[in-house]
Amino acid sequence: MHSFGYRANALLTFALTILALMCVIASFSDNLNHPTPTAQVQVLNINWFQKQSSGNDEVSMTLNISADLQSLFTWNTKQVFVFLAAEYETPKNSLNQISLWDGIIPTKDNARFWIHTSNKYRFVDQGSNLRGRDFNLTLHWHVMPKTGKMFADKIVMSGYRLPAEFR
Repeated sequence: MHSFGYRANALLTFALTILALMCVIASFSDNLNHPTPTAQVQVLNINWFQKQSSGNDEVSMTLNISADLQSLFTWNTKQVFVFLAAEYETPKNSLNQISLWDGIIPTKDNARFWIHTSNKYRFVDQGSNLRGRDFNLTLHWHVMPKTGKMFADKIVMSGYRLPAEFR
């Protein structure tokens, strides 16, 4: 009646159709999750605040970063990329964004953390715009699913101010 080739083709096509349907359902199921992550950042100390020889301002800070990102994890989450950025305005730019720390959270068990650290990346402004500047610390995250589209969000924490004088 039908050869082995026809039967193998029908079986493979059926299996791939079911697999594609499962991937679509997995992607849509993420829309049912309404995460409620929390985060808090404390600036414990300004280690140094100086003008570089190039004329740029540079800051080193000691930070306490605590977050609970467990609600971001579903059965479709592969990992979460998270980073802390300092954001501020200058007369030249409406948004300056500098990454201070980042990490990859591989599992839900690691998604509740507390870190005591200095900024991992240099906090340098191209110019002399940081003295006495108000800035926000923003915790950004990108959820990388096993299947489907990646999504991102953030928590903005305001009320931080740099010193008016270099140290």
